[in-house]
Order: sequence, then C-alpha cells, then structure tokens
Amino acid sequence: MAIMKVKFDAKKRVKLAQGLWLMSWFAVMTGVLVFGLGLFFKIELRKRSEMMDNKESHFVPNSLILMGILACLLNAFGGKICYDSLDPTKFVRWKSILKPYLVVCFLFNVLLFLTAIMCFTMRLALESTLANGLKSGMRYYKDTDTPGRCYMKKTLDLMQIEFRCCGNNNFRDWFEIQWISNRYLDFGSKDVKDRIKSNIDGKYLLDGVPFSCCNPNSPRPCIQYQITNNSAHYSYDYHTEELNIWTRGCRESLLSYYGGMMNSIGALVLLVWLFEVIMVGLRYLHTSLGSLSNPDDPESESEGWLLEKSIKETFSSFAEDLKSMGKLNKVEAGSGIQPASAFRT
Repeated sequence: MAIMKVKFDAKKRVKLAQGLWLMSWFAVMTGVLVFGLGLFFKIELRKRSEMMDNKESHFVPNSLILMGILACLLNAFGGKICYDSLDPTKFVRWKSILKPYLVVCFLFNVLLFLTAIMCFTMRLALESTLANGLKSGMRYYKDTDTPGRCYMKKTLDLMQIEFRCCGNNNFRDWFEIQWISNRYLDFGSKDVKDRIKSNIDGKYLLDGVPFSCCNPNSPRPCIQYQITNNSAHYSYDYHTEELNIWTRGCRESLLSYYGGMMNSIGALVLLVWLFEVIMVGLRYLHTSLGSLSNPDDPESESEGWLLEKSIKETFSSFAEDLKSMGKLNKVEAGSGIQPASAFRT
C-alpha cells in the first residue's frame, strides 16, 4: 500500500514542476556558495599551515568543495528533469533513470548532513592542532638564518598584528623560549652571560615579547622588555596597570576566527540540505506522471505517493535487492572456475 498519497490534476502537476524547477536553481546557487566558501577556507588554512600541527584540518574544506560541486551538478540535473516534466513526451526519457537519481540524491543528503555536523564540530580538532602548531612555530621564531624556517618570524609577526594577539595562550609564553637569535647577542656582555647561565638549557630568556605584540591604541610607548620589572619603567605596575601589549593568546583568537567562519559555513550547508526537500517533490512528480488515469491525455488526473510500499516492506525489498546483487557477483566471480571433473578423461 502506497504511503502519503496525494491526488493531482494537470494544474497541480504544472505548479509542482515549476516550484521544483525554481528550488533546484536556488539550490544550485547555494551549492556555488558552498564551493566558494570551502575554497576560501582552504586558502585561509594554507596561509597559516605553518601554525597547524597536521594536514587533517584540510579534510573539511575539501569535503565542502566536493559537496558544492555535487550540489551544483545534481540540482542542475534535477532542474532539467522538472522543466522537461512540463511536457510528458520529453519526460518519458527520464523515467528509467529517475529512481537511481533519487537514490543518489538520498545518499548525497546524508553526506551533506554529515558535512554540516563536521563544520560545527571542527573547533575541537582545531584547538589541539593550533596549540601544538603555535608552540612549535614560536620555537622557530629566532631561526631567521635557517633554510625552511626563515619565514617563521614574519609569519608570526603578521599573525599577531592581524589578530591582535600575543603568544600561544598569552604573552607569558614568550618568556619561556629564546626568541632572539644568537646572531644578535653580545656574548661578551655580563647580562647575556648571566641570563644564559640562569637556566639549565643555556638559553637567553627574558621577560619580553616581540614588537608585534604591542598595542598601537595604547597612549604609552610600548613596553615590550622587562614587562614584569616595575622599577625599570616610570610610574608602572604590571600587576594593576593595563598593559600596552595584546594580552589575548593567538590560539584563542584563531579559534574564534575559524570557529565563526565554520559556524557560518555549517549554517549554509544546512540550508542547502533543506533545499534538497525537492527530492520529495520530485518523487511525487515522478509517481503522479506514471499513474495517469489516461496516459494519452496529459490533462487527466493521477495519484502521487512517497513510497510505493510500507516502510518495512521497502527496507525488506531493498535488502533483498542487495542480497541478489551479492549473489550475482559471486556467480560471476566463480564462473571462470570449472569443476575438477571437467578435466578428467
């Protein structure tokens, strides 16, 4: 017994086809947007790939690009079917492939929904990736003479200026690493010798930060060295005074930036997923045109339905089809093997 039957006359079928055609092209445009945003997100990640601890972060933008392309192709094809359905003579040629097309659309909807979920949950994966990537990048900040790492100083400085941040978690992260190259240190200076001897790793550590941490909005000249030494600066108390460097960590800033971007993209992907309701309308259009009371008269009434059988029977039939396909593959695989008796004389 068919589920969710609806009666159609010629006028209703035309309205349904026109509405589905219009929705298909709206879905094509949103598919173009998903493709464009996926490409933009991939470029943004590549710009800061040095700050990423792995390459897995590109899985989501690659999925968005693929989903955008598939959305454009499938919905453009669906729009063509809806347009041809206005003329029953043209629609006949699509009847044989419409059912497989609807199955492909259903699978696409599942993948599209999973992609939207990944967009909303990517923040968790990015947090650990950025934490390790930024920590590693800060260690290479001073290696301006090392091939392959000479760009790291510029990359980190531009990032801290753009995102108004300092360090990984906060500005104190710079206190724990040597970010000034040995090339620019006077090893004959007593201060340099004392600082190197003051830690077991033999590094030149100081309570200072790179210039890119300075807040240009501060009325006071930037205090980037001896930040925790009140006596080194006039009328200064780092415990109570608002520092004139960025106090927000870059991990938090980048997570906020990428998180907002992914939430927007995820919402757009869900919008495309909602547009795929045209699959239901296309099913009604298919069945209503196939059940015309008088096939020779396009103006005659007909019935459309969502499922030809009950849900249980539909799944059972689908499972049987899969089993028969599996048996057919086994027979084809074993058809080239002849029994041993065939070789006996």
